[in-house]
Amino acid sequence: MLGVQVARQLKAAGLTWKPRLGDRFAIPDRDLDDELFVLSNMTVQVHDRPEGRIIGFNGTTEWALDDVEIEETIWLPREDQLRKLLGATFRSLHHKNNTYEVRVELLGQSHTFRGGTAEDTYAAALLHLLAAAA
Repeated sequence: MLGVQVARQLKAAGLTWKPRLGDRFAIPDRDLDDELFVLSNMTVQVHDRPEGRIIGFNGTTEWALDDVEIEETIWLPREDQLRKLLGATFRSLHHKNNTYEVRVELLGQSHTFRGGTAEDTYAAALLHLLAAAA
């Protein structure tokens, strides 16, 4: 699973989140750093309000968190979501000797990224693409 630190870097680099059922997220800096939340239509839902989108908690959490603004959350994209975000630049993922390697192609140049998990390696490639687009 992608860590909060890497997810923060993606958010800072411009990655935007359009919440969907099954998405994972964290709420850092509110004494909830170790908690992982998942959007579902039973307990955690996105609500569109005149003041903006919020994530509502439907009374099942023991610490009575009612809602939180999306800007206060950090999306933790899954491996498949990160790969999809790479889009047409994605060329390959390989795993060998406990190392993952992702290859992307941008403007005719091949770029290779290595990491300890597929998620971290996809995220490194995505950070590169976001920086190139800035």
